[in-house]
Amino acid sequence: MAKNSLIILSGGMDSVTMLYEYASSIEMAVSFNYGSNHNERELRWAAYHCQQLGVEHLVIDLSFINQYFHSSLLEGADAIPEGDYDFDNMKSTVVPFRNGIMLAAAAGLAESHGLTRVMIANHAGDHAIYPDCRASFIKAMATAIHEGTYEHIMLYAPYTLLTKAQIAERGKRLAIDYTTTYSCYKGGEKHCGKCGTCIERHQALVQAGIDDPTEYEDHEF
Repeated sequence: MAKNSLIILSGGMDSVTMLYEYASSIEMAVSFNYGSNHNERELRWAAYHCQQLGVEHLVIDLSFINQYFHSSLLEGADAIPEGDYDFDNMKSTVVPFRNGIMLAAAAGLAESHGLTRVMIANHAGDHAIYPDCRASFIKAMATAIHEGTYEHIMLYAPYTLLTKAQIAERGKRLAIDYTTTYSCYKGGEKHCGKCGTCIERHQALVQAGIDDPTEYEDHEF
């Protein structure tokens, strides 16, 4: 299979799973440093997995997001709500139009490097909370990217209708070691085990039949 794809790679469970599942078609991965609480820890794992697979990895600085945008995800560990991964609890973590900004940069990068497909690992669990993860947004961005590039680059988001547990099931089949991914929105050395993303991570792994290998800080499920 020709390597014609660029993937947006955070270093979290979902994009790392996609990286491995579609490795045969991925030429390049791009990560974005936008100053979130957990950005630095995610980026380390993104770089690690690209090195393991021999995929070129670029990191693009988007520090203006941290400087000018408002989100608890940008404001330190104490700003992150604890509890279930649901709309009321997680709305404060929305970084306005983050995926739109990243997809625009990725499309330009793909065209500059002669690649014809951009991949993103949004999934169904995010739809209610994050507007730029929904199927309608992906469809609109796919049209914009297609029409706005000479080579009519395609946006491919195959996890859009999958749950995080279904993604973890794919990772299980691929034998991915999820200790080499990071999810916690507080951004500590260990996962806190209390924020919505930690709870969602644990539930997805358990539902996928994986004994959760994550080291949580002073918390047991």
